[in-house]
Amino acid sequence: MGDIRLSTFILVILVCLIPCYGFVHTDQSNSKPLVVATTSVISSIVKDLASDALNVVYIVPPSLCPGHYDIRPGDVELVRSANLILKHGIAGEFWLDTLISKANESGDLHVPVVSIGGSWNTPTAARALYENVALAIQDHLGIDVSQRLNSCLQAINNTEAELMKLASENQFMGVPVVAMLWQKPFVEFLGFKVVATYGPPEKLSESDIAKIIENATRENAKLVIDNVHSGVSVGEKIATHVGAVHVALINFPEILPEANNLTTMMIYNARLLANAINEYEYRLEIQRLKATNDLLVQIAISIGLIAAVETSLILMIVMRRKRQT
Repeated sequence: MGDIRLSTFILVILVCLIPCYGFVHTDQSNSKPLVVATTSVISSIVKDLASDALNVVYIVPPSLCPGHYDIRPGDVELVRSANLILKHGIAGEFWLDTLISKANESGDLHVPVVSIGGSWNTPTAARALYENVALAIQDHLGIDVSQRLNSCLQAINNTEAELMKLASENQFMGVPVVAMLWQKPFVEFLGFKVVATYGPPEKLSESDIAKIIENATRENAKLVIDNVHSGVSVGEKIATHVGAVHVALINFPEILPEANNLTTMMIYNARLLANAINEYEYRLEIQRLKATNDLLVQIAISIGLIAAVETSLILMIVMRRKRQT
């Protein structure tokens, strides 16, 4: 339990600190083309595919959901310097059109903007993103990354096998859980049974939370699986009411050194879930031991009371016989 809470605390601290530093800067003094990615998901894919041939930066820090991002003055010049802009094409990138318009006030901005897909936290989704990014690099920058793409796809296949092994060893299949919406695809991929979901905390009412708690309690949810980038207070509240273990997963790589791309991020999250399941079972064992101890205490008290009554009866009989003699 302590390990899960410490891990969540560290991630929350990182969420608070990383926005202070903004996007990752790179040396643009050389002749490498510059790819600007909206998120660290995309930038990590570009690095895996073409780090030797391209410069790449992300706009949104990996501690934030894109929908929480506010445009900064430096973003305009970053866009103007780009040779290619890659985005997911999700609602959370609503600010990108405004940013590009600001960068094009002079009317001379001619940079391709490519949507590469809005899902990424399962092996199937990851394979699609890598293929889409490779195609965009080939089509718009003329750089062939097919060999690196094949290596990356094999790495994703290997990761999928490792995830399935972790899921089997820790018996994820059918375990009832509550999940934040952005983590639901990954959680279901691992075999968990999602009995309730919730969206961004800022959009939830108290009645919404009460309904989630009701469903989770009825289904005996063992875990409440949060998304650290969206905030963890709602998940913690639900877990406390339900008696489940709260665990916060990450949805953007590069927030931690051990999760610097999609494959390492998925393994990191799966291990967090394995630890959370073990914590839940530990809690159950503690409850069983406590119940057994309470029962033994009650039995001991009952035996003591019976013995006391029997002793009193024996003394009464002895005293009566003495009086009779």
